[in-house]
Amino acid sequence: MIDKERAEWIRARYALAIERIREIAGEEVIEGPGRDYFQKTAGFLVEMDLLLEMIEGKRFRRMSLSEMQELNRELYRDILPEHYGHSYANPAYAAEKLGTEYGSLLCFLYTELRGAIPCAFEMQAYDEERLLHMVILYELFLQVYAGFTDDPAQTPEEIRQMIYWHMSDYSDVLVPYRIRQQLDPSLDFATDIILHSQLMDLRYLYRYGEYISDNELKLASYLNSLSQEKIDAMARTYTEGYRIGFVNTGKDISKKSVVNIRYPIGFERVVRSAIGYFEDMGLKPAIYRIAYHSVNKRQNLRIGYCATSPNKQYDYDHKDDAAIYLDKKYVTRKLEVTRQAFEEYKELAYGHAGPACIEVFGEEPFTPENKAEACRLTDKQQKLMVYCQNEAGQITNEYIKGDERSFTIIAFPLPEIGKDFTEIFDEIVRINTLDYVLYQTIQQKLIDALDGGAYVHILGAGANETDLKVALKPLADTARETVFENCVADVNIPVGEVFTSPVLKGTEGVLHVSRVYLNELEYRGLQIAFKDGCVSDYTCTNFDNEEENKTYIRENVLYHHDTLPMGEFAIGTNTTAYVMARRYGIEDKLPILIAEKMGPHFAVGDTCYSWEEDTKTYNPDGKEIIAKENEISALRKEDISKAYFNCHTDITIPYDELAEIAVVYPDGDRCEIIKDGRFVLAGTEKLNEPF
Repeated sequence: MIDKERAEWIRARYALAIERIREIAGEEVIEGPGRDYFQKTAGFLVEMDLLLEMIEGKRFRRMSLSEMQELNRELYRDILPEHYGHSYANPAYAAEKLGTEYGSLLCFLYTELRGAIPCAFEMQAYDEERLLHMVILYELFLQVYAGFTDDPAQTPEEIRQMIYWHMSDYSDVLVPYRIRQQLDPSLDFATDIILHSQLMDLRYLYRYGEYISDNELKLASYLNSLSQEKIDAMARTYTEGYRIGFVNTGKDISKKSVVNIRYPIGFERVVRSAIGYFEDMGLKPAIYRIAYHSVNKRQNLRIGYCATSPNKQYDYDHKDDAAIYLDKKYVTRKLEVTRQAFEEYKELAYGHAGPACIEVFGEEPFTPENKAEACRLTDKQQKLMVYCQNEAGQITNEYIKGDERSFTIIAFPLPEIGKDFTEIFDEIVRINTLDYVLYQTIQQKLIDALDGGAYVHILGAGANETDLKVALKPLADTARETVFENCVADVNIPVGEVFTSPVLKGTEGVLHVSRVYLNELEYRGLQIAFKDGCVSDYTCTNFDNEEENKTYIRENVLYHHDTLPMGEFAIGTNTTAYVMARRYGIEDKLPILIAEKMGPHFAVGDTCYSWEEDTKTYNPDGKEIIAKENEISALRKEDISKAYFNCHTDITIPYDELAEIAVVYPDGDRCEIIKDGRFVLAGTEKLNEPF
């Protein structure tokens, strides 16, 4: 809570702003298409004021389910696919109606203003703290409107400057608040919904203010049909994976006090149970929603609790909105504010144990339309974005230390996956709880064969053009050291894989996958070439234009970096998951968390051990894992800014696209691991049984 005087000051600012906005909704001062934009946008903000009144007056809580559903759809109506073609949130429509330059700026402004929706709903818990965020958005709208009513009207560059200074000036409000949300359990808006709602009454879903689709309604209903015993078992698998992650890496969880829980709306019964298990570990939940303000977004990634997107094209259209204001001065300011915020909340940061994530899958694969009217970062801005993310990552690691934190991730299907949803859900629960001891034993056979190899050769089958050599770190002491980690169901649920950080020099060739789904985007005919372990070329077949294909990968796999190293090579062993996916025809809908266990996979970006390379890690057989860095991450000892990329994207080749995986030893001998999509190494034959 903020002090009374400041609260009154914020309320007064809000009252002045909304009074003027109500006038604009009916004004006809501006001639031409701009009039429609400002009237409609002002009308939206007036609706937000009515929403705020309903929430603060408790009328929202008394609504029936059907009334809440109607309100929810109306709040998001403008960006739903069936209406998006005529929305000012659509950069193509905005450019058509307002001209290219003004359209881009006003489209950005309207999208930012839509962030008033979550602010209004969070007034249930945070009072004037969130009202201030609405105020600063509204005041920017009024400033821009005034610029259009000037005689002469201000130029697009002058309007852009208004936006620039708004983003710069208010970064000291928006950035620290976002950081605090990640750290502070007292910001308990979502926690309160989870712990104190009547979860059998599905009206609770609408308290978040997120768009609620059939996915959330059906998912919550299905979980409500399960016994408490089954819900607790799901929560225990998830939380035990988190705890074991600390145990296996020798980290002391008793030093920590906060766990960041990220989950899909609809999973509240599981999360409620999980909160209890985390409290037994001494951890309180810090739960925050996905970012709505451009200053806190990372492209179109949805980090935090959320519902399924109302429109993925809308998300994609606005992933590079920072292009409007991103420059060196802004980056310097944002980084200063980031450090100041972490310093202010350093006690909370030191107690932060890391994220515990529940993911979902099952949505139709999405290939975006690349709109010429959407904002795009210039080459200079791409480099600035990379620099900003790298520096922010270093600051975060100073306060939430990588060698002291852990994480866990688990995934479940959405009802959208199809008519077999309940059967698939039960199959995934079974896969998430496979016998890890069995996999641990079999995977040790793989590691025994791989250790001592000079490189691994991966060859595609049929139309798959993969031909890769992955160089391995040599062992100095075979009795005490190992190159691959024996990964069972701890931080990365489900089992199983063995993985390593490749030596970059000597890692070369072509990685090819016919179809893959990465970070909610579909890639067809994805092909990446490596030279000395780093990406040297790339393409796909999503678009007819080769430049568009390259841009698509550069923006969404390389994240604007000129190149990335191969940070991980792994062999997935979960043939049970693979066969299940084939049986239900859902291979293209599985998340990478499961897909990476269904064949060999290769990560571009940081290693799996980034920020904790010097923490000793051991396999169950007692051997120390020594392949925890590569030639680039080793630069942390000289210049940490050159060592990390703050991204890690796994790309899997399915078993049926494999001709061979073989380890080649220094003397030239070869040992086959997989042949024609089946495990052939002695002691691993049981992995073929599900086939």
